[in-house]
Amino acid sequence: MDPTQQKALNALESFILLSKSATSPRPAADLVTQATSAPNTYVFAELLQTPNISALKSAPAEYSSYHQLLEIFAWGTWSDYSSQSHLPKLSEQQAHKLRQLTLLSLSIFPSNLTYPHLLQALFLPSVRALEDLVISSIYSGLLTAKLNTQSQRVDVSSVSPLRDLRPGSIPTLISSLDAWNTRCVSVLDDLENQVRDVKHKALERRKREVRDGTAMENLVMDAKKGMPTYPSERGKVLGGKRGAQEVGAAVDDGDDAMQLDEERGGGRLRGVKRGSGGIKNAARKMMG
Repeated sequence: MDPTQQKALNALESFILLSKSATSPRPAADLVTQATSAPNTYVFAELLQTPNISALKSAPAEYSSYHQLLEIFAWGTWSDYSSQSHLPKLSEQQAHKLRQLTLLSLSIFPSNLTYPHLLQALFLPSVRALEDLVISSIYSGLLTAKLNTQSQRVDVSSVSPLRDLRPGSIPTLISSLDAWNTRCVSVLDDLENQVRDVKHKALERRKREVRDGTAMENLVMDAKKGMPTYPSERGKVLGGKRGAQEVGAAVDDGDDAMQLDEERGGGRLRGVKRGSGGIKNAARKMMG
């Protein structure tokens, strides 16, 4: 259970016990005033359900108005109070608490949390009074929020569950939850379809990559099989003049690296002509 809610229930417990002795309208009305003025009392549904407080509903008008006032503190707003002139006048503590509870109800919808809207809904005279109310609510643990002075709004991130349900509001709440559930299911279906589509595209891309890689390997293997490495064989494969040129170039490259240096008698033979003809001439001279 929320700590602030637990504290509020504990604070109300003493008033529930006192209600047993409030057997007439006057003590019961006084007990309503005490409960709505006391610090830390923010929930009132259990007090409304006690027999002596519930009996105020059928009491004379001067006392039945206290039952209406307690209902407003349980689930109503400042606007509900200000629209009924016959209700008891509020003390400073009561007015402050009812504005805090109204702020909790307004926090359900972010569009309600602009400074102009809050000033009007809470009947506050200035921005300073509004900010003081929000700050006191934060320190009391009623909500978690920040004052956005630049945007002139209150950014609420969480609210303590301190407001009671108005009678007859459960069917509306169930309808809202059903609509929310339908939206969630629709969003989940869309997400699943998107995930399925992404997986399908990734699989197709992988198949293409494997297919392209296999084709490339086949091309490389075919090239190796059809184009031998040795120059003589390359000449046969290429054929014609081009093959002869490539083979001759390979032989010349090897002959160019050779030089003969032979001494015979007192003479010296150097700088033998390069090429295949040069090699044959040099060999004849060495043998002769």
